[in-house]
Amino acid sequence: MLWYKAWLDTRWRFVIPLVVLIVNVWGLILEYPPVGGVLHSLQVQPDALIRSGALGRAILESIDAERTYRGYIWYQWFRNNLSQLAILFAVLLASGNLLSGGAGTLFTLSLPRSRTAWLTTRAILGLAQSLILALVPSMAIVVLSPAIGQQYALTDAMVHAVCAFIVSAMFFGLAFLLSTIYADMWRPLLMAGGVAIVISVIESQLAVNGPFRVMSASSYFSDGAIPWLGLVLSAVITAALLYGAALNVARHDF
Repeated sequence: MLWYKAWLDTRWRFVIPLVVLIVNVWGLILEYPPVGGVLHSLQVQPDALIRSGALGRAILESIDAERTYRGYIWYQWFRNNLSQLAILFAVLLASGNLLSGGAGTLFTLSLPRSRTAWLTTRAILGLAQSLILALVPSMAIVVLSPAIGQQYALTDAMVHAVCAFIVSAMFFGLAFLLSTIYADMWRPLLMAGGVAIVISVIESQLAVNGPFRVMSASSYFSDGAIPWLGLVLSAVITAALLYGAALNVARHDF
């Protein structure tokens, strides 16, 4: 009953993003033939771009990465689209729970199960949905690439997708914790999303190795090194946030 109730609460927040992500992937793949041709013929002046500041360096990084199909998929999908959308959808899945009010809350609390069991069910289902949202569209790249005469390695898709999931789970945990503090859905969503934006801006401005570099597995793309330290740290932070949510719900007076 708890699993079914949790699924009813989140099904549209899962199905619609899954469709959006798959359509996004299909569009990126179809765009590659003309974009790839332009990038191969493009002549750039690296020194001039570097001297122009952060924007110039970003343009140079984009051009250098996207000269190959693997680089194009990494830059457009794993570094940009998936990194942003995985966090947005993870936060959306985590926002709103027992404290959101309404008849659903009373029904849930009337079930012969503990609050911890309910919270655990919601967390596990939400994380599983987030994992599927990262994996399925990324696996679609492997399946759909031959349609344009290209190949994308299954191992690369798996590594990048799992890295995206593990880091996005950290923001899932933050929104989940905030959802035990605030009674509405929107404040946890906006606050967790705001934290993600601030971290992204700081990371890009200071050019440091932060969560978004771990999420895109840039080290794996460039030299085959999986960012184990960042992944472990993200998992620990996620566990701490979810534990905090459980403690908060356990002492809440409904």
